[in-house]
Amino acid sequence: QVQLVESGGGLVQPGGSLRLSCAASGTIFSIYDMAWYRQAPGKQRDMVAAITDVGTTNYADSVKGRFTISRDYAKNTVYLQMNSLKPEDTADYYCKTLVLTTIGRKPTDYWGQGTQVTVSS
Repeated sequence: QVQLVESGGGLVQPGGSLRLSCAASGTIFSIYDMAWYRQAPGKQRDMVAAITDVGTTNYADSVKGRFTISRDYAKNTVYLQMNSLKPEDTADYYCKTLVLTTIGRKPTDYWGQGTQVTVSS
């Protein structure tokens, strides 16, 4: 019922910047929290940044001061601005949204398809 389309990944040099976008579409009554996760080869998928429906943010310690999460309520879109990128930021990045599709039902998590970020010189 809900589709998440990610964009903005690519190859960047250390110290560079990228901006990821994730747009939700489909049957959406309300979106609660939105978040970005990342998964490097051989590692688990961990939360990078999250933002609630009222704009409260939370970041992993490894990205504090470098990444900024934001959302556009009108466009049902969440962004991740990544600055001062490091090689260890290389991973597949996934967005997740907690979506209420029908009033009276429990909200459900939806995941994007992932976008690759490679930080290398």
